Amino acid sequence: MAIKLYGMAYSNYYNMVKAILIEKGMDFEEINVRPNQEPGYLNKSPMGKVPCIETDEGFLTETAVIIDYLDALGEGRSFYPAAPFARAKVQELIRHLELYIELPARRLYGDVFFGRPASESEKVTVKALLERGFASLNKLAKFDPYIAGNHISYADFYFRFSVGLATVVCKKALNWDAYNELPHIKQLMELLDQRESIKRVLADQAKAA
Repeated sequence: MAIKLYGMAYSNYYNMVKAILIEKGMDFEEINVRPNQEPGYLNKSPMGKVPCIETDEGFLTETAVIIDYLDALGEGRSFYPAAPFARAKVQELIRHLELYIELPARRLYGDVFFGRPASESEKVTVKALLERGFASLNKLAKFDPYIAGNHISYADFYFRFSVGLATVVCKKALNWDAYNELPHIKQLMELLDQRESIKRVLADQAKAA
């Protein structure tokens, strides 16, 4: 059967997986569902999070795990380098984007997207974390022109859908134009937005708005 992708267009992690499925030319069916604690969905995603995927063998959760599974299937192009160290550097970038940019920015999603104002002390804390995260990313990444070098990798899809949201948070909650002020961010974002997979994901997201 085709892979079933559970989630929603507003989820950046859902969109990462969706873009990669499109890039690989894999058959998949989208099942629109929000994060929830309903017993039926918890049987699929035990924490009630999105995305999750349904395969012939069962369900998988956690974006990095899902992407590694899709890669291991060997369908379509792999977005990991062949060399072990280069592959590990891509995985290092992914973890960095998750832990030091996406997660701190997520602390202000309520303020930016859901009308739940954050305290000034929380904003100060998040800005400091993001400044450190972006500074260290600039040391790890190559931006030549892609984040890990001259070939696109899975880390670029993480970049597009984690840094993209983080810069919105910076602008709206912190009055910080990170998109234009930080080196390489705008250039890589614009390069990635030329890909048909990302155009489709963004168009579907706009339709769902």
